[in-house]
Amino acid sequence: MKTGISTASFFSKELTENTFDIIRKLKIDTCEVFLTTFREYREEFVRLLNERREGIEIYSVHSLNVQFEPELFNTVQRTREDSEYFFKQIAAAANILGARYYTFHGLTRLKKTPYTLDYSRIGKRVDELDEMLSSLGNGCRLAYENVHWTCFNSPEFILQLKKYSNVKTCLDIKQAMQSKISVYDYLEAMGERLCNVHVCDYDADGNLCVPGRGIFDFVKFFAALADNGYDGPIIMELYAGNYNDYDEIAEGNEYLKYCLDKALK
Repeated sequence: MKTGISTASFFSKELTENTFDIIRKLKIDTCEVFLTTFREYREEFVRLLNERREGIEIYSVHSLNVQFEPELFNTVQRTREDSEYFFKQIAAAANILGARYYTFHGLTRLKKTPYTLDYSRIGKRVDELDEMLSSLGNGCRLAYENVHWTCFNSPEFILQLKKYSNVKTCLDIKQAMQSKISVYDYLEAMGERLCNVHVCDYDADGNLCVPGRGIFDFVKFFAALADNGYDGPIIMELYAGNYNDYDEIAEGNEYLKYCLDKALK
């Protein structure tokens, strides 16, 4: 395991194409690229990113998912095919950038009424998308992420989906906290499917912050990841309001490395 960072951490502060210089200054060599809008899905923009990365490993890509991902599951063919247009652009981006995974949110939960999920249909569709992504993205795979406002807002979702799909998973600490479910319950449910991890810290009131400034026990968590057999990166994913300057991010990265070293001894 090693530390990395998502370019989403700079969203609204820096343009995506300018984040690599900052990441290098932070002495981080692995990242997830967060493509923030439709123009950033285009091939010419992605090739610009690839030129500017200069040796930084792009482990995963992430889109602004609500723009099209929920409609990938729409039963209406025209709607579904239009959403696939953008999905294929992300797959092409993954191919250019050499990304191994695409962090995926999928179906959202926008209504207050109860949802009845057809896991068989969802699982079949997820595997179709995973195959499409792998074919167009040079082996890139979906990493279905737990998010408190999507259908994957509890461990039960992935436990049921695993019966019908081979999809990999991404574990997000803050989303587990916001769903009011233990991150360890998510970890147990994901098991060997886990291929990506997103981290930040939070205080007793649930306010998000830079790692080391909150209450989350990273040493315990990293030890649990190791016990689970996880050997991928630990991707720090912050929001612009979670820090004041980039020195704080550097301190957070050093804290994560300290906790990782301590957990693995």
